[in-house]
Amino acid sequence: MSAGGDTIFGKIIRREIPATIVYESETVLAFRDINPVAPVHIVVIPKKPVVSVAHAEVEDKAILGELLLACGEIARQEGLDSNGYRIVSNIGRDGGQTVFHLHLHLLGGRHINWPPG
Repeated sequence: MSAGGDTIFGKIIRREIPATIVYESETVLAFRDINPVAPVHIVVIPKKPVVSVAHAEVEDKAILGELLLACGEIARQEGLDSNGYRIVSNIGRDGGQTVFHLHLHLLGGRHINWPPG
């Protein structure tokens, strides 16, 4: 399988589609969402193609931790750490997942209400 799979996120990983990248490591890539729902809306993905948290396996344990650590680092870079932020992972169609490559949404820059949707 090609780097990042055959989704739009795989194409971003391979630089076939442009994105405003805000963070990159050997295993994680983060970029600004093109349809933001908050002043700061960043998508954080593993470079390894995993469909969702529900599809993660034991060998994905490290990358799951790296995704959350990256979110914390990016939140600090974006100045979100003092007022707070939200991290969301949509899983499956009923959960709102539209790209079937594991990704976290880092949302901040305003008060975010609960419950969502």
